[in-house]
Amino acid sequence: MGDKWTLSVIYELRDGSRRFTDLKRAIDGISQRMLTVTVRSLERDGLVERTVYATVPPRVDYRLTALGQTLLKTAWELIDWATLHAAEIDEARDRYDHRPPTPV
Repeated sequence: MGDKWTLSVIYELRDGSRRFTDLKRAIDGISQRMLTVTVRSLERDGLVERTVYATVPPRVDYRLTALGQTLLKTAWELIDWATLHAAEIDEARDRYDHRPPTPV
């Protein structure tokens, strides 16, 4: 839950099954590798289910499991909080990034 992309994937799966390529398009800035790492981690934790269809090219869909569905309320609250405080977070990051170096 602590990485940058987990909440975005959970949010995008809130309404049901999504193809890998649809998830990649929907999550701004995520690389194919990071999406793969994120959905695998969520699958390992039992939060996401992966379905592979024997087609050419292969089709892979992801959906939240029942356990993953239980995270939606909490995920929404975190997303709402982050949206509400985005400007403050950006300002804090800017202050931090532009402060003079401190001696070790």
